Amino acid sequence: MSEPARHSGLGAHRQPGRAERPAEGRHPARRARRAGLRLAAACAAVLTLFTASPAGALPAGGNVRPAGDSTATAEYPVVVTIDTLNPQVAVPNGTVTISGHVTNAGKSAVKGAHAAVRKPNTGRPLDRRSDLANVADRSTPDGRDGVELDSPQYALPELGPGQSQPYTLSVAVGDLGLSASGAYELAVDAWGGTADNPRDRALGIARTFLPYNAGAEAQPTKVATIWPLVHAPVVAAQTSTDGNDQTIAVLRDDSLSAEFAPGGRLYELVDTGAKLNGLTWVIDPDLLDAALAMTRPYRVQKPGTEASGKSAKDDNTVQLQPSAAAVAWLDKLRAAVAKPGSQVVSLPYADPDLASIAHNGSDLTGMTTALSKAATAGRLTVEGRLSVDTRSDVAWPYQGYLDQQIAALAQQAGSGTVLVNGGSMPEADSLNYTPSAARPIGNGQNAVVADETVSALFDRDLSSPQAQTESTQRFLAETFAITHEQPQNQRGLLVMPPRELSATGAKALASALQTADGKWISSVKLDAVAQSAADPKANTAVPAPTDYPTQARASELPADDLSSTDGIQHDLDTLMRVLTLPQRVRGPFSAAMVRSLSTEWRSQPAAGSTYRTGVQKYLKELTGAVQVPKKNVVTLSGDTGLLQVSVRNDLTQTVTNLKLVLTSAQPNRLRVSKEEELVLPASQSVTLRFNAEAHNNGSVLMTAQLWTTGPDSRPYGEPQQFRVEVTSVTNGVLYIFAGAGVLLLLAALRFMRQRKRRGGQPHEDGDQPVGDGPATDGGDAEQDAPRDPEQDATEASSKDGPADPAGPPAPDRTDGPDGAPDDGPAQTPRGSSPDGRDRAASDEKVGP
Repeated sequence: MSEPARHSGLGAHRQPGRAERPAEGRHPARRARRAGLRLAAACAAVLTLFTASPAGALPAGGNVRPAGDSTATAEYPVVVTIDTLNPQVAVPNGTVTISGHVTNAGKSAVKGAHAAVRKPNTGRPLDRRSDLANVADRSTPDGRDGVELDSPQYALPELGPGQSQPYTLSVAVGDLGLSASGAYELAVDAWGGTADNPRDRALGIARTFLPYNAGAEAQPTKVATIWPLVHAPVVAAQTSTDGNDQTIAVLRDDSLSAEFAPGGRLYELVDTGAKLNGLTWVIDPDLLDAALAMTRPYRVQKPGTEASGKSAKDDNTVQLQPSAAAVAWLDKLRAAVAKPGSQVVSLPYADPDLASIAHNGSDLTGMTTALSKAATAGRLTVEGRLSVDTRSDVAWPYQGYLDQQIAALAQQAGSGTVLVNGGSMPEADSLNYTPSAARPIGNGQNAVVADETVSALFDRDLSSPQAQTESTQRFLAETFAITHEQPQNQRGLLVMPPRELSATGAKALASALQTADGKWISSVKLDAVAQSAADPKANTAVPAPTDYPTQARASELPADDLSSTDGIQHDLDTLMRVLTLPQRVRGPFSAAMVRSLSTEWRSQPAAGSTYRTGVQKYLKELTGAVQVPKKNVVTLSGDTGLLQVSVRNDLTQTVTNLKLVLTSAQPNRLRVSKEEELVLPASQSVTLRFNAEAHNNGSVLMTAQLWTTGPDSRPYGEPQQFRVEVTSVTNGVLYIFAGAGVLLLLAALRFMRQRKRRGGQPHEDGDQPVGDGPATDGGDAEQDAPRDPEQDATEASSKDGPADPAGPPAPDRTDGPDGAPDDGPAQTPRGSSPDGRDRAASDEKVGP
């Protein structure tokens, strides 16, 4: 059997020499070796039987792996994996040890098989990145994978369907025939037969890449690596207090406790990153605030209450003690980012979704302002928590995808640098090398374009050793090829893993960086790459919005969610106008509003919707705590009197800058006095009295609406409507109304006669409609003694008629010399009752 034919990898298509050579013509040494391998396999099979599991169980020849996990076919039923490679870079006169598994994913037993290393076909390195891609795209044995080496080989026992067997092979670098420095394919195949087809053939293959560093001279590529520390927001808008009246945070869940502990994702990211040189830490400031909150007592919302919008109390939250893991994590992070050569980039606070806002909220004026404020808050938070200088002018849109709308919004928000996925700005096919990552994109803005192939290696499931080795070796091969494309032209490369980089992904990336650093790459911070000279041949065209990836657009926050979140800012501004201690609410709500827009909700849309709903409902609860209690019907007996309207404050701080306005739906029948300004002490109510003048009996709809005072007055809260039943209008008033009616009738008759005289032409100065604007009469507020808030409803009383049956008579007051009520009485609180609520800064809720 000729060597090329024997190891071609083509199971059913043998070369002519293999088919024409009779069995007895094989080389005696080859026959002896083959017999030895089969004997070893038979011995292993016998050993398997002696160590078999109880009846009915599979033999202990290996672990059972689901066939669905494989990429096997009927022709190639065996799945081969390469789990480890040591060392990861070959050197002259060295040895490479490969370990992995061989799994029978077919339906028939594998018999008389072995695993062996294939020698690269040509002995020449894969100089171009396209060559690496071609190798990676193969899925079945191929003649281009090289020829199988006679040694080493691993004899496999008989493997029933689903069974797996580990293997280890050590091969001398000299036996691989590597001719020069470069990246090579390294393949391990399984060769043998099956019970239903005993023909000797290739059954499966695994491939990886092996850089061979023989000391070739080249300028190392400058590699900047993004190391993200982000997490979906957990801090709620609510706050609470402890027994010492100290403000404590409320979290929507306690997921960070496990993340910060050893083995948790965030712990492993910091622990792994601390060992690397030249990292660029990209940090969500909101995560630091959450960690800091957990270093003190904190509360966690009970499951199912996250969207209720209720104030934090014992019935909907659980208080937890300070987290030692959070304390240790922050300390570990501070030490890691302080390492020389590292850089810290602070994302805008809570990492708002730039792409969603650009595409679906560009017409919302508050969004750009919110982004600018989030950038400033992010920088101050990171610098304050970590005691390190940061950059806050770097935008990182979702997955790095960029278009013209996103670039424009980033610039408006103050971001002069944008981290971009290479898929958004691909290079021309005619460019036969990898250009530097930095490039201008217009209007003074710069993009740092990440290599799409390299970055994607760590944006996948890397939980298995096989996947980790595959990504690590491909990274080494790609960067080696990039450096040697133009060995004397030093370029800059950006590696951009996913935002929520996994712990295993971080370890694989760290392993690759440590292996290549100081050889053909040089790990540097982002600035070193961003400030490099741009390659004039690199693509600088920013895609149009129509070229934005459809899949990425599908997960964006819709316009309705952005609009409702933008409305939070308007409602918050309204609430701020009336609070005497606005700092209790401004900080928590401003942060919560930006958290509602977080990019991290892309992977958790349901949780994001719940969070936004909770914020909106909580703000509505706070705003609604200052209100006009509902009232249905009020009786006004007589033609003049007072309408009493109560306003209640259930907040735990005094509110001011408010006025109450009563509006009559029929002012020609019932007029009320001007609006009344008011001050409401905490957890109390006041009653205002408005002069009313009735001109007719019957029912009139009245609206009570709170308004803010000062410039740009706006409605506060929901209006309350009630009906005023006017009874017993005096005879004198009726006579006046009757007389007025007669006069109107006479005027109408005169008008008709004049019209007839002029041939039916209308009079130029005809009657104008009676105005129905609000009355301008003065009104007054009156003090009430404390009583049940349920009695603080709108009441009416007459100076001549009986008291309103809906409530007790109004208290006596001093009248002026003409018998009219004296103007300008002082307001006094009513219904005062403490609510046991925290009054510390940055804390507000509705009292019980």
